[in-house]
Amino acid sequence: MDGTHLSLRFKHGLHTIFLFVDPLQPVSAMTTLLSDVIRERYPDGELATSQGPTPIPSADLEEKLVYAKLTNPADPAEGWQRLDLKPSDTPGRKGITDGSVLAFAIAEAGRNAEDVEFVVDWPVMDEDEFGEDEGDETLEP
Repeated sequence: MDGTHLSLRFKHGLHTIFLFVDPLQPVSAMTTLLSDVIRERYPDGELATSQGPTPIPSADLEEKLVYAKLTNPADPAEGWQRLDLKPSDTPGRKGITDGSVLAFAIAEAGRNAEDVEFVVDWPVMDEDEFGEDEGDETLEP
């Protein structure tokens, strides 16, 4: 890369796909690139989520991808804000910056893209994994 590309993380369910995207190319080019990677990496035809598998359509995936950005990048718990992207828009003009985290969803046939739910599973550190008493010990002189 020549330093002019954006490094973006695309998230869905348990998956994170890291891509370099030209900020001056249309969103359709970004979508085609993401679609190609999804099909190549997940040939079994589904993406894993905590809510069950998401089927990957065999045709027209580019037309069914919908994107969102974090409402508050410092707090993922606040959720996602859907991006209204037209195929001719560019990431740079739509405020997508280097290092952005974008969720993607696959709109089901007959479903309005505005009603799509963005399912992203964030890793959670379970305190019980390390034992309840560890770290709570006090040293006596």
